[in-house]
Amino acid sequence: MDASARYRRLRRLAYALGTAAFILAFFHRVAPGAIAADLRSAFDASSTALGFIAAFYFYPYAAMQLPSGVLADSVGPRRLFTAGSLVAGAGSLLFAYAPSVGWLLAGRALVGLGVAVAFVSVLKLIASWYSEREFGTWVGVLMLFGNLGALLAAYPLAWVTQYVSWRTVFAVAGGASLVTAACIWLWVRDDPRDAGLPSVHAPDGKSDSGRTHTGWWDGLAQVAANRDTWPGFFMHLGIVGSYLTFSGLWAVPYMTDALGHTRTSATLHVTVMILGFAFGSFAVGTLSDRMGRRLPLLRALSLLYLLSWLPWVMGWQLPVAASLAAFTLMGVGIAGASLAWALAKELNPPALSGTATSLVNTGGFLGTALFQPLVGWVLDRMGTAAPLESYRSAAAVLAAIALFGVVAAFFIRETGCRNVYAGRAVQQ
Repeated sequence: MDASARYRRLRRLAYALGTAAFILAFFHRVAPGAIAADLRSAFDASSTALGFIAAFYFYPYAAMQLPSGVLADSVGPRRLFTAGSLVAGAGSLLFAYAPSVGWLLAGRALVGLGVAVAFVSVLKLIASWYSEREFGTWVGVLMLFGNLGALLAAYPLAWVTQYVSWRTVFAVAGGASLVTAACIWLWVRDDPRDAGLPSVHAPDGKSDSGRTHTGWWDGLAQVAANRDTWPGFFMHLGIVGSYLTFSGLWAVPYMTDALGHTRTSATLHVTVMILGFAFGSFAVGTLSDRMGRRLPLLRALSLLYLLSWLPWVMGWQLPVAASLAAFTLMGVGIAGASLAWALAKELNPPALSGTATSLVNTGGFLGTALFQPLVGWVLDRMGTAAPLESYRSAAAVLAAIALFGVVAAFFIRETGCRNVYAGRAVQQ
């Protein structure tokens, strides 16, 4: 096999296995919404308790984002990915066989800790195996396939749990994570040079911009000191945090408890929202690469996402077709946030791409970790006498958080789809 064919095979393999781990991460992220009624029944859980069960995925996930970026830049995504998939598999098995809420929380936290490394690791692999002008496209494809995991955790999960226990589903997911870990260790390589091939960024071997020569603390300090990094962080805090809080837990209870939908209908709404996000992310990444600009799409879609909260803040009883359309638009709108990762990479030195994207990514998951229990607390405080008014109040809180993220989006700087440090020496 010649070098170019071997290069293509290895990068496809790295991308495919990374995507498989990412699919599992998305599945676990959204799954509590579809099984909320089962968890309430099995553990006699209040709304606040449900919020914490869902959020315990996000506490270690958010806390691990910066360490994940630093480790991806230092020890490499292969080792990081393998360890993360092993931990996630163990956590999913613990969740599946949990005898009490305490064990559920422990399993959920282990899953969050394990899958926390998935996204940053895949971004690092894309940065190492694909060119700058391909980055947005392949991140978009990643989001498209990753959202398949979220789709599996919506309508299909609700359907499957009519026939098998939710515990069985999570046991199977745990086994899949363990198999994925073995495959990543055997077949993924961090960089073309690890396989004896020239780097896509330095085919002549004269540059080493894809690897970091700084200490991890220096790299983190450099990214954190860069003012251009933070608007993306706060955009994700508000926009992604509110979206994952809604799609990952509270959308299904809103539709069933307040608007009278069946669980099947409610999970179908979440499914179309995730489809909008999946295909929107793919289209946005590809289109922004072709346009040579990121911000017009990012800002327009952020405003669309904010507008899509209106029906749920108002508590409108929409016809099914109209409510499905509204959920779809919310998914399309959130797709604009995927461009913040490309911008974070382009606004920081190439050797620090993992650290930069992980810092921005922290915002969304920190927000979700805070907002899921917050919504549960609002619902418990409002009581069950008027469920529609309770959920309207919770939606208003999330809409205000989304507005904060939209404002932050207008402070992000355009890069022209090129790294602003290109041709400059990385600071040592």
